[in-house]
Amino acid sequence: MPDLMDQVSLSATKRVVSGTRPARRLRRENLVPAVVYGRDQETLSVTVNRRDLYAALHTDAGLNAIIDLDVDGSSLLTVAREVQRHPVRGDISHLDFITVDLTRAIQAEVGIDYVGTPAGVREDEGVVETIDNTVLIEALPTEIPSSIEISIEHLYIGDTLTRGDLPTIEGVTYVDPEDRPLLTVVAPRVEEEEEVPEELEEGMELLEGEEESADGDADEAGDEG
Repeated sequence: MPDLMDQVSLSATKRVVSGTRPARRLRRENLVPAVVYGRDQETLSVTVNRRDLYAALHTDAGLNAIIDLDVDGSSLLTVAREVQRHPVRGDISHLDFITVDLTRAIQAEVGIDYVGTPAGVREDEGVVETIDNTVLIEALPTEIPSSIEISIEHLYIGDTLTRGDLPTIEGVTYVDPEDRPLLTVVAPRVEEEEEVPEELEEGMELLEGEEESADGDADEAGDEG
């Protein structure tokens, strides 16, 4: 049974000023601008401490952590969505917090843990090609697995693992279609000799023939001398 989501706490402060310039100033102060919204919840503009946010999103639950967001003394259960990152540094520059009801199912992207080495790799030197390592599921916020584990040791060259091969998990519904490919094992790549165009090959043979003829004439001339 996979581990289920734990709640983490995070403090937020309402912000009044919006716009690009104020947002840059906040980021220089190690604050991350964010928005809170959801069912029966007015939209709030807030800021959170960058280090605290990093800690909240780097538990085993990752981006699917249930975050108990304290907004100036008011507690809201949320999950992080629409995470935007700096294109170079990779740190979070903005995100949304969506309020959740623990009795209502939500959708979430969950990572897949591929376990073992395929038979096609062990026996035939095949190559694993991972098409995707996440899957979209629907479950109650408290029943979202931290990851989904599946063995790939039985796969041979030419075999493909699909979403339908993933294990059934109580309380979890897969949203992606069953035939969606996730991983495949392919034959090892063989470097092919570069083919020489036929016209060029004929020209090379003709040139070699002329060189051999010239060498033969030179040898005959030497013998006569």
